[in-house]
Amino acid sequence: MFKTFFLILIILLPAILLMGYRVFFSKKGKFPSIHVDSNPEMRKRGIRCVRSQDLEAQKKEKFIKK
Repeated sequence: MFKTFFLILIILLPAILLMGYRVFFSKKGKFPSIHVDSNPEMRKRGIRCVRSQDLEAQKKEKFIKK
């Protein structure tokens, strides 16, 4: 069991370090934003976050009902 754990550790540790190289070893390292609103190409096409669109639609419904 110890051999299996050690083997898994040897395989996973370098993989994690290589995947997070910029985050762990860079002074300005941060995780990339994967949110729709932070993508300039999506903004050009008018595609927005579902939460933002839903919030806007709810505000319009409240305004219309009054």
